[in-house]
Amino acid sequence: MTNKEAFKQAKEFIPGGVNSPVRAFGSVGGEPLIIDHGEGAYIYDIEGRKYLDFIQSWGPLIFGHCDKDIEDAVINSVKNGLSFGAPTLNETVLAKMVCDKFENIEKIRFVSSGTEATMSAIRVARGYTNKDGLIKFEGCYHGHSDALLIKAGSGATTYGNASSGGVPQDTVKNTHLAIYNDISSVEKIFNSGAQIGAVIIEPIAGNMGLVPAQKEFLAALRELCDKFGAVLILDEVMSGFRASEFGSLPFHGVKADLVTFGKVIGGGLNVAAFGGKAQIMNCLSPDGAVYQAGTLSGNPVAMSAGIAALSKINSNKNLYAKLENLARKLTDGFKDAAKSVGIDIQTDVRGSMFGYFFTSKPVRNYEDALKSDTKMFAKFHAAMLKRGVYLAPSQFETGFICEPMNESDIEFAVNAAKEAFNEIKNG
Repeated sequence: MTNKEAFKQAKEFIPGGVNSPVRAFGSVGGEPLIIDHGEGAYIYDIEGRKYLDFIQSWGPLIFGHCDKDIEDAVINSVKNGLSFGAPTLNETVLAKMVCDKFENIEKIRFVSSGTEATMSAIRVARGYTNKDGLIKFEGCYHGHSDALLIKAGSGATTYGNASSGGVPQDTVKNTHLAIYNDISSVEKIFNSGAQIGAVIIEPIAGNMGLVPAQKEFLAALRELCDKFGAVLILDEVMSGFRASEFGSLPFHGVKADLVTFGKVIGGGLNVAAFGGKAQIMNCLSPDGAVYQAGTLSGNPVAMSAGIAALSKINSNKNLYAKLENLARKLTDGFKDAAKSVGIDIQTDVRGSMFGYFFTSKPVRNYEDALKSDTKMFAKFHAAMLKRGVYLAPSQFETGFICEPMNESDIEFAVNAAKEAFNEIKNG
């Protein structure tokens, strides 16, 4: 069966043929790859073609596909049972591993998805402050819960939707939009008299493309939250243990009241979490009045994968230096290749995360990102895929380096980019 045939069949039974919109290649054209298996830095489609994978399951696979240590941990756990819906020792082990990394995280609760983590963090923040107002930022994606699907970046941007159908106006009436990296837009909301109980932001935005928050901006945001009694939530579902072993913290130094995690802490399985100050987290049931629950939260198989992944991070002191070095070589190569044929490009790197925009000006916020040349992005994506390089199929997503990648892999991708840009320019 070909990729095209398999995708056609999938569309008969699955809306759009995919279980998450960006996978459909809607903004880059063509048919999505139907993946058969992965190994290290590479994936293989059902037609047997091999691709250097810069998506890595959208971030969690920091040690690549089929890492033996993580696989062994999962297999051993499965032999004891898939799920109990009851406490296990590994829940506490993984909780301690995360809390030990972040001094502002005193307690943590596990869930099964980033959407659950951000939704629950906002709920407990509102319960703690007893204020309904929420500030989010244009282009930041915090999952698909109703109150957050307003200019949410990522897949919503890919398909040209500022929001989503099926979201009642009453649900979003307490959500206030601010402009990323623009503190005056936040001040206006606070000074308007709105009763803001929480502010949520991606400190390294990964869902409008890679756009880091400026250090001074986050420091000023911290001060405003303190002044007006709002809980500051840093959404590190993507950047946690990806930008560094301490998430985004080394890049800005701002400590949040609550932090959300996902991706890497599950080692490739469906794990996310939210945690922070004990006095806030103690508002959660059964200790407090804020209800949150999940049958598969903290399930033993996922906890085992997370423990294996974080253990490997703790034992590899040069991991992030290596990954960042490779990311910079890749983006520098992209930049040189594009500029050699007169194509404008902006690149950025944060640890093992990288991004690029086809535009002549730096991208600082959602509006800037929307001005980038998405048609050029689609051409580049198709040309790279043809050459065996699998990049995120949306301008508004982030790329990832994994530990199995080496200098030869990056050289292969850069050479493919040179050929791709020449083809685009001469085509």
